[in-house]
Amino acid sequence: MANRTLSPQVVVGAVIVVLGVLLFLDSTGLYETGPLFRYAPSLFVLVGLYALVTSGFRNLIGPLALVLVAGGVQLVTLGIIEWASLAALWPIVVILFGLSLLAGRFTRGTPTTEQSVIETFSLFGGTDRRAVGDGFERANLTVLFGGTTLDLRDVTPASQPARVNVTALFGGVEIVVPRDWNVELDVLPVFGAAEDSRLRVDADHETVDLVVSGSVAFGGVEVKD
Repeated sequence: MANRTLSPQVVVGAVIVVLGVLLFLDSTGLYETGPLFRYAPSLFVLVGLYALVTSGFRNLIGPLALVLVAGGVQLVTLGIIEWASLAALWPIVVILFGLSLLAGRFTRGTPTTEQSVIETFSLFGGTDRRAVGDGFERANLTVLFGGTTLDLRDVTPASQPARVNVTALFGGVEIVVPRDWNVELDVLPVFGAAEDSRLRVDADHETVDLVVSGSVAFGGVEVKD
């Protein structure tokens, strides 16, 4: 069973819908949304905090940078600090970038999971998961300015086909599967690509083992072995 009922795709989608509604109300003159837009940076702070929690605090640098930058902009729009004070703190972003490189150097292995439903959210960073066991059913992978790798070579799907839903914006997703799996790729690329790069091997069965669906914009989705 899934251990989260609120998926990253729902959270990100809700934020985009809220911003879209505000823009629509403002552009049509139905409602003056200027005062509401003053609090728009807080939405990005919440997204950054959510990314920290959903990654199990493994992906720290990108979400933390978003929280700091969006939080600083929010303080400026509320008149608590001045732009000059915020601009003086830009070296913090450089420090966080350096820390991200160090964190990648000392990362130990890929986290494994026996969960039947896997949810990942990569925000300005990378996320790796390796599924094991015989209970895997589906995965929801959300990527914003980052990358995700999902390794399914050590699983036996609980039901066929297993499913992976991908939402990627300015990022990439790699799904590693056995070479003899039948994979159905149903991803909508917008200024991006979706491909199965495995060597062609005739599977000994006609059943579809995995369906990969979703959408990718300015990025890529690759099935590999």
